[in-house]
Amino acid sequence: MNDAPDARRFRSLFLSDVHLGTKGCQADLLLDFLRHHEADTLYLVGDIVDGWRLRSGWYWPQAHNDVVQKLLRKGRKGTRIVYLPGNHDEFLRDYYGSHFGGIEVVETAIHEAADGKRYLVIHGDVFDVVVRHARWLAFLGDGAYTTALIVNTYLNWVRRKLGFPYWSLSQWAKLKVKNAVNFIGRFEEAVATEARRHKVDGVICGHIHHAVMHEQFGLAYLNCGDWVESCTAIVEHADGRFEIIDWARTTRAAALGGPVLLERPRAAA
Repeated sequence: MNDAPDARRFRSLFLSDVHLGTKGCQADLLLDFLRHHEADTLYLVGDIVDGWRLRSGWYWPQAHNDVVQKLLRKGRKGTRIVYLPGNHDEFLRDYYGSHFGGIEVVETAIHEAADGKRYLVIHGDVFDVVVRHARWLAFLGDGAYTTALIVNTYLNWVRRKLGFPYWSLSQWAKLKVKNAVNFIGRFEEAVATEARRHKVDGVICGHIHHAVMHEQFGLAYLNCGDWVESCTAIVEHADGRFEIIDWARTTRAAALGGPVLLERPRAAA
């Protein structure tokens, strides 16, 4: 699949929580996004491949293979690709410091933006109390989320027939589970505290499937979101300005012929 002639180019691009190997992965949308976006450096911020799901049953359609091939092709064309494994692709944590097809595998990274500000890049699961201290509960929650995704497909088919707009049961359930975790782990605050320990200006992470940029903890917090439902990515412009791109919303707006608003408030002044 060739790149779009009008592809936008950025200084850096951050993707997380793609979950290749699961039926919930929006691989076709991701392929379309990758066709329309280029970057000097591409960070894969964990849970790109879902080893948990693949261990329980093999699922790998052609579109998922196409995503891998597209990433490798970008690497061959000169994009620097840095892979920071998460908890679902933790099998790659045995290969820190290795290169696969031009892809660097690292535990954490410090990204220096064009404006000189420095950002800790990390998946973030080590700050999730459930993943760290109750792995059986994490697996249980993952199974419940997958079931919710399946139910969500049928639920929204019925809602469309009745004339109701799309509503995400699975995203609602995920946020409810994560909110239960946050009162113990305070995920965002913990990640920000880790960034402060590294003496950087901000942190870019994934893991909780919720794309957002803010400075509530005295430094920039940027979360990439996911490619299961929200289909979001973070990009850095040539001047060091960051933006969240919501590709699902963008493609819906384009299909309806309406205005496409990509820019979200900047995370760091």
